[in-house]
Amino acid sequence: MTALNASALTLKYDQRTVIEGLSAEIPEGKVTMIVGANACGKSTLLRGLSRLLKPASGMVTLDGKDIHRRPAREVARILGLLPQHPTAPDGITVRDLVSRGRYPHQSFFRSGSTGGSADDERAVQDALTATETLDLAARNVDELSGGQRQRVWIAMALAQETEVLLLDEPTTYLDLAHQVEVLDLITDLNRRRGTTVAIVLHDLNLAARYADHVIAMKAGRIVAEGTSLEVVTEGLVRDVFGLESRVVPDPVSGTPLIIPLGRHHAESPNAVPTTLELIP
Repeated sequence: MTALNASALTLKYDQRTVIEGLSAEIPEGKVTMIVGANACGKSTLLRGLSRLLKPASGMVTLDGKDIHRRPAREVARILGLLPQHPTAPDGITVRDLVSRGRYPHQSFFRSGSTGGSADDERAVQDALTATETLDLAARNVDELSGGQRQRVWIAMALAQETEVLLLDEPTTYLDLAHQVEVLDLITDLNRRRGTTVAIVLHDLNLAARYADHVIAMKAGRIVAEGTSLEVVTEGLVRDVFGLESRVVPDPVSGTPLIIPLGRHHAESPNAVPTTLELIP
């Protein structure tokens, strides 16, 4: 397994500081969910952890080595990233795009060719099958719906077969059934291969259900981290999201389930109590 850590990290866009002096550890072999309100720095942190954004100060280490001092291809063999808004070249097919996930594993002479090794072909086929995009393999990416395209991007990240996988809003554009399928798939990958996973996710209930470890952010800093039972509380939801809620046990998983209270429900005599017995 591979360790990914940030130490006293400051990240900026031009002169605008988004994250300052942040230290974080992504637990090895676990699924970490990074949650917080819009513009709190979640995606910026993921960009810093993935080597896309160079720190103004501080350091990101991958297996104890400064990630910015390691060759890009070497890092790409170990760490994969699905950014929030990926873009595909015009006219590229689904299979060709997913095959690009194999680039870090190919030799200099093979990487420019259209062919691949048996391992490359297997990885691409497995990724297409796992994301239910095999039937789309010959189609152009720009012809697909938003949900189909998102699953293809996830397939490319899976085909890379890295020890660490960072995903920024991987369930964007997906209906609820596919959101659950994708998170089940990522969890299976973690359990089967020991892949270290960090995911930025807006849906706090899904984050709480699937996380081994939760990092909650506000205004560019970490305000809480730990298991979902430790982190996801009514006070945390109020502080981080500015939302009154009731947090009760999820009747399926036992993890925290957030029930938001709007203005018309907060004082209702039928409001949900603060605790519920688990359904047997």
